[in-house]
Amino acid sequence: MGAVAAALRERGFIVTGSDENVYPPMSTFLESQGIALYAGYRPENIPEEAEVVRGNPEVEAVLNRKLYYVSLPEILKEMFLRGRHNLVVTGTHGKTTTTALLTWILSVAKLDPGFVIGGIPKNLRKGAHLNDSKYYVIEGDEYDTAFFDKRSKFVHYLPELLIVNNIEFDHADIFNNLAEIKLSFRRLFNIVPQNGMILLNGDDPNCVEVAQQVQPLMAQILEIGFSPNCGQQIRDMDCSSTGSRFTLGDDKFEIPLIGEFNVRNAAMAVSAARFYGVPLDDVRQALESFQGIARRQEVRGEAGGVKVIDDFAHHPTAIRETLRALRHRFPGSRLWAIFEPRSNTTRRAIFQQELPDALKLADGVFISQVARLDQIPADERLNPEAVMKAIAAAGRPAFYEPDVAHIIAKLVPLVQPKDVVAVFSNGGFDGIHDKLLAALAKGSG
Repeated sequence: MGAVAAALRERGFIVTGSDENVYPPMSTFLESQGIALYAGYRPENIPEEAEVVRGNPEVEAVLNRKLYYVSLPEILKEMFLRGRHNLVVTGTHGKTTTTALLTWILSVAKLDPGFVIGGIPKNLRKGAHLNDSKYYVIEGDEYDTAFFDKRSKFVHYLPELLIVNNIEFDHADIFNNLAEIKLSFRRLFNIVPQNGMILLNGDDPNCVEVAQQVQPLMAQILEIGFSPNCGQQIRDMDCSSTGSRFTLGDDKFEIPLIGEFNVRNAAMAVSAARFYGVPLDDVRQALESFQGIARRQEVRGEAGGVKVIDDFAHHPTAIRETLRALRHRFPGSRLWAIFEPRSNTTRRAIFQQELPDALKLADGVFISQVARLDQIPADERLNPEAVMKAIAAAGRPAFYEPDVAHIIAKLVPLVQPKDVVAVFSNGGFDGIHDKLLAALAKGSG
């Protein structure tokens, strides 16, 4: 939403917004674009001259004042996407990276795509560009659209080409089970036109099942993955400390990203580019020059010989794959994981068993107190002590600390030069990265 707010500002709209917790990099990006931010929701935050509103207690003021309100996906659909070639990237994991990769490929090919990305790609320097291009690349979220529209956001995006990276359970505040998420994806499959294309993760049983459940489909489906049954098989994957190589069809590619998940993300983007006839040289150039995304395995700094990594991962699968990638990137280094249970799913006991299995891939683990724990009944809440006990049973040091100050106080004496600390959170985590770097610098001074 922040990226679209900035893009609308570029188009000449006056945009303001409110949020409970405003933090970098999006807060600083929005401020640089001249967008007024309000912390907390209050009716007085709504300007008297407001014409269109999306919001929250502010919603009650909107309803009382009978103002026009509209969801973000509806704005995109009606103002920008209708009549375009829309490339929609979906899935539980990898949406932002795949969307950014695909956008960068089309940009290198001089197709000047419009785009909406749930992060800030370093090549593009912003998360949205709403122009008059024939092509729009959209990150398609399965989360609900708005308080008045409980359909998934992605059903509004008029996909001509659809990428489905994977399907797992997430968003426990919206969906009761995996079956409900699959239903949303079946609805999405059904609106891809006959002359469109669905690129599907052929290694993911849930993706394959959803595709089979909506047969016969009018759109073409191409399965992409490492399995021999995939129409486009990824072969010869090789990861080093600086990137990955792989073969797709008869063509070889290199990316400065590490790990199986990122290779599959790149293969999806390559296959989408092929559908639109992008020259192979442009595809290769784009992949090799891709600089990544803020908060995806991003090195925030180094102090006392210890590197601090910021990563947005908050689902056990994403945490596991990120830790595996960091092993390739920093061979021989001890790897510490700090996890904040902050998302609406990981605050609950949904992944009580899966989280220890993912986190124990690190050499040592810290978990903070469950965010906003008063909002979830104790019997439904994640039990961090039990997570720590399971990790300790696997022979890894594991600590449950209530807040950032206690985490830093416990961690700093334990780390050594060449260690890597990966911080996993989908929020600001009380500025832990800068605070940890400052403590490490002081400790080594």
